[in-house]
Amino acid sequence: MDVTQLCSLPATDLSRLVRAGEVSPVEVVDAALQRVEQLDPQLHAFVELTADRARKRAREIADAVARGEDVGPLAGVPVAVKDLIATAGIPTRSGSPAYRDFVPDEDDVVVERIVAAGAVVLGKTTVPEFGYSAVGHNPVSPTARNPWNPALTPGGSSAGSGIAVATGMSPVALGSDGGGSVRIPAAHCGVYGFKGSMGRVPLYPGCRDERYPGMSGWESLECIGPMTRTVDDAALMMSVLAGPDPRDRHSIPAGDVDWSTATGGDVRGMRIAFSTDLGYVAVDAAVRQVVMEAVQAFRELGCVVEEVDPGWPDPQDTFWRLVVADTDLTGMRELVERYGSEMSPHLVDLCSRRWTGEQLTDAVMARKAVTNRMWRLMADYDLLVTPTLTVPPFALGMQGPEEVDGRIVGSSAWLSFTQPINMTGQPAASCPAGMTADGLPVGLHIVGRHLDDAAVLRASAAFERARPWADRWPAVVQEQAVMQEQAGAQEQAGAQEQAGEPAGIGVTS
Repeated sequence: MDVTQLCSLPATDLSRLVRAGEVSPVEVVDAALQRVEQLDPQLHAFVELTADRARKRAREIADAVARGEDVGPLAGVPVAVKDLIATAGIPTRSGSPAYRDFVPDEDDVVVERIVAAGAVVLGKTTVPEFGYSAVGHNPVSPTARNPWNPALTPGGSSAGSGIAVATGMSPVALGSDGGGSVRIPAAHCGVYGFKGSMGRVPLYPGCRDERYPGMSGWESLECIGPMTRTVDDAALMMSVLAGPDPRDRHSIPAGDVDWSTATGGDVRGMRIAFSTDLGYVAVDAAVRQVVMEAVQAFRELGCVVEEVDPGWPDPQDTFWRLVVADTDLTGMRELVERYGSEMSPHLVDLCSRRWTGEQLTDAVMARKAVTNRMWRLMADYDLLVTPTLTVPPFALGMQGPEEVDGRIVGSSAWLSFTQPINMTGQPAASCPAGMTADGLPVGLHIVGRHLDDAAVLRASAAFERARPWADRWPAVVQEQAVMQEQAGAQEQAGAQEQAGEPAGIGVTS
């Protein structure tokens, strides 16, 4: 297979072909690295590429396959890893000058698990500083750019992971999601992003190790999840990532989800609560149009879809105060004293404010109110469906648009659909819903009941079958495929001429 073919295959196919000995993992990794070399100089998905290490790992897997050994469910699958996730021996800068030279001495739990399952780590992907933003720029690496329009943001904070998957640099990637940071770039990059129930995927050292200010925050909000081109690939990744670990006190027992069957089954009769605005959110007209059309697919599939207003007040201030409550303010303020002139201004401002105890405890009470409103709503419904974001991708250099649908909004108001779900801890996914008239992707947000991850995957897969998206590629990828095909044709013609054959032999009209 050529580069275009290998970079277009989902992880489920790649792992099957590698295990069967039909494709070499070395070929797979070389194709991925070639795609990175071709596209990353203009998109900046990666901040650290571990090419030599990846090729060595691929050769080890190839040798194990040749010996007839079980190489795991992710056999030879390249995985891009967000640069907030610790990787032993590989720099983990977290987008911050404070960690410019930091190399962890241990892997995050999820990295341990994917490597044990046969995956190949390609490298680390771009993030905003410590993930305290939902766009793709930071003070220590080039700004990540949207593959559908490089003048626009790819979303964040798992910015580079979204780009890598959207362009076939990597079939799957790891992201982390404290306020939507898997689902946000999934929506803006046109891929699938899944956030399991709180504790479904254990975290350590990220969010858990008190030695690392900035990296140790978001403990009550953060989840790690896969970003993929297909729902089946997300389920495959979850089969490896999920399950308890003693290093994470929030982790929950395994066994209530059969990941191997979660994407199958009928959704007929499922009750879906649908809202385009949660009763208070300003939503771009193009987003609203795409999502309204996408939701029609569930009606066609036999679901009962009812418009609802969840009835909670806008929790934007609550969310950011919860982030602060999870933050090591003492440690972060020390970092600001040392590196503040180099750090992201919005992060310096957040850490420098004099927060009161009442502000933080009021946020805890407000989270309880949102959670209680949510479980009461979900008592009558299997799923809640909304847009993932209020706007399509917007210009680089912004934290968020200041005006949406004719209304003046705060810079993080475009995250209004994703943040409450981290407050409640429910499972959720962003599916590619369609494209705007300008050719920009829009996400459909599917939220399940507490711990009902399987319903989210089942509904996502049903929607994918009804409105397929995996063959939709950005123009930069299509252009690269054409160039690859032309180069192959020229190479073949040159070989024929050397052999004394006329170019094009065997072609008839």
